[in-house]
Amino acid sequence: MGNCLSGDVEGGKQAIGGVQQRPTSTTTNNAAHNDAVDFFFRSRGQFPLFSQIELSLSASNLIDRDITSKSDPMAVMYLRKKDGKLEEIGRTEVVLNSLNPKWIEKITVSFQFEAVQTLVFHVYDVDTRYHNVPVKTLKLKDQDYLGEATCVLSEIMTKPNRSVTLNLAGNFGAGVSRKLGTLSVQAEETVASKTVVEMDFRCVNLDNKDLFSKSDPFLRISRIVENSVAVPICRTEVVDNNLNPVWRPVCLTMQQFGSKDTPLVIECFDFNSNGNHELIGTTEKSVAELERLSLHKEVARFVYPSTSHGRNKVLKGQLIVDRFVEKVQYSFLDYISSGFELNFMVAVDFTASNGDPRTSSSLHYNDPSGRLNSYQKAIMEVGEVIQFYDSDRRFPAWGFGGRIADGSVSHAFNLNGASYGDEVVGVEGIMTAYASALHNVALAGPTLFSHVVDRAAHIASQSLSQNNPKYFVLLIITDGVLTDMAGTLDALVRASDLPLSVLIVGVGNADFKQMEILDADKGRRLESSTGRIATRDIVQFVPMREVHSGQVSVVQALLEELPGQFLSYVRSRNINPVGAPPAT
Repeated sequence: MGNCLSGDVEGGKQAIGGVQQRPTSTTTNNAAHNDAVDFFFRSRGQFPLFSQIELSLSASNLIDRDITSKSDPMAVMYLRKKDGKLEEIGRTEVVLNSLNPKWIEKITVSFQFEAVQTLVFHVYDVDTRYHNVPVKTLKLKDQDYLGEATCVLSEIMTKPNRSVTLNLAGNFGAGVSRKLGTLSVQAEETVASKTVVEMDFRCVNLDNKDLFSKSDPFLRISRIVENSVAVPICRTEVVDNNLNPVWRPVCLTMQQFGSKDTPLVIECFDFNSNGNHELIGTTEKSVAELERLSLHKEVARFVYPSTSHGRNKVLKGQLIVDRFVEKVQYSFLDYISSGFELNFMVAVDFTASNGDPRTSSSLHYNDPSGRLNSYQKAIMEVGEVIQFYDSDRRFPAWGFGGRIADGSVSHAFNLNGASYGDEVVGVEGIMTAYASALHNVALAGPTLFSHVVDRAAHIASQSLSQNNPKYFVLLIITDGVLTDMAGTLDALVRASDLPLSVLIVGVGNADFKQMEILDADKGRRLESSTGRIATRDIVQFVPMREVHSGQVSVVQALLEELPGQFLSYVRSRNINPVGAPPAT
């Protein structure tokens, strides 16, 4: 599956890999799939895919608030927002006369890997007079409160059986037993997230649109949504100078194509570098029809739409589906809940361009009021999310570009000052080691990344040789311009074969053009000094100043590509979740 095309990227002929299976980067958490939201993102060249999670709830040993019968419980789920307010996500039905209810109604939530999603559950005993009233319209203040529980969604998703049992708590005043029962939450990823069709397309006898050479064709596939609007979901690469092109395999997820009977518009264009691609022909087929074409070795004819209201012109050009495979593809959550871990590492820039840490203008300034500097913010925000996916929470932490105790400048020293071990415990451990290093390490330079990338790659390589189900994430926080661009490119290209992603946060107001080159988001993969091309994209860069000026959090911006990078690694190596049979 490593060569499978799954979307459209900005610009050029390398229109590959634009869609990655990743959580939505919207801020809405009601996870019903929404074509309007999809269209908004796609019109901006972004392709959010939703990991929709259905939560099933049950409770045991609830307290009884009814006098003549047992309680009639209902559960309500909220998401705690950044400002502490609760946003209601959904409600179960009312189960009559039960202290051990198993609710049928599932609550759907969109799993966002890049956010800490705190879920709050309230359980109520619904008054008998409201039993024929739709639950959505019930006023909660009119019901008897039975208790509440809180957990983080990623806590549920990382459990092998994707379920947690929480103790209900609540304040009922003095003299009331504290034992309010338990609430169990079971998560399931909807199958729609996993169903994929893979197709091999080719064309024959296309019309030639070029004067002095042959057309440079590519296909664009769009899904018809409400009001007959066509939303692009996939684009192939361009085949140069060819009227009988064969494209690399195309992957479409059910989230992209909707259902097998949803109409898809398949357009063939002649590529023009100015962006004015010329339509060669178009055909409309559903996924079910494309499957039939492949099965019966039939062809689809392209038509050219009439410019007036006459008949569409039927062309001699044909679309052929050489291969059609429908499969269930393992998702990011399948790997994580099976025991795959994300191991976090951090590297902090100690070059002199950050400014003297004792002055308030320094990017390393330790504010006596407790306000975090940009380095501390990045460590806290990213670490807070990633630590949920790392069971022992022991993180290697390094500095680079600093003059250490022996007087030498080091480009990969242990942040904790130890000569033997680089690991610290938890995000708090990183923060403590960072604060200590600011007292013991003099800022120096130059800015080299290759040493810390190589060190992270060495750890990932060792883990790989031991067949550990681990994927590594290196966070580099830097203020400046690289002095070893060639060395960094070489290190990143070498590392692209390993279970490793590199997240770079740029702090301060430096020119970060180099970091954008490393990010390789324009569809061009990194190339080493020897001409070797990176196996896959492993870098994501975000400048803090853009984060602070807008609504997007550094975590969201940095981590939204990580599930896709993880999947590109495990799928290219045919690695399955722990204990799982091969995907068919």
